[in-house]
Amino acid sequence: MRVLGIDPGLRNMGWGVIDAEGSRLRHVANGIVHSEGTDLSMRLLSLHTQLTAVLREYAPDTAAVEQTFVNKDAVATLKLGQARGIALLVPAQFGLDVGEYAPNAVKKTVVGVGHADKGQIAHMVKMQMPGVKLAGPDAADALAVAMCHAFYVRAPGMKVRA
Repeated sequence: MRVLGIDPGLRNMGWGVIDAEGSRLRHVANGIVHSEGTDLSMRLLSLHTQLTAVLREYAPDTAAVEQTFVNKDAVATLKLGQARGIALLVPAQFGLDVGEYAPNAVKKTVVGVGHADKGQIAHMVKMQMPGVKLAGPDAADALAVAMCHAFYVRAPGMKVRA
């Protein structure tokens, strides 16, 4: 099963593709798409176009997106939500089921604790997939989302806990 993980962001949207066979995970690719343009509509279109190219190139079987957290800045949260909409829309346009996971659930699945920092996530991704070259922290987070999804798809009776 080929899994696409997406870490949504308006400026930087991380993505990671893995192959999962049984309990084995293999890194396929990872990267970060950067929004281009000054107004919001053009930035969202840029993310849509670039993420569409990723799906065309790597042809995942399923996808997963990290849920957003709500912070005190309502405008920033709304903009992030719009980028997350692109992260959900593009895989759906390819007919994929899209899983959604809370950040703490991803961290707990990959690192073992729900409040791990980005460095710990990157470290565990590298441990699970030796030799992987990470495009950056957002790509590491996206690979962690893909790993989390692969785990829960393989163990459908398990409940996702944050």
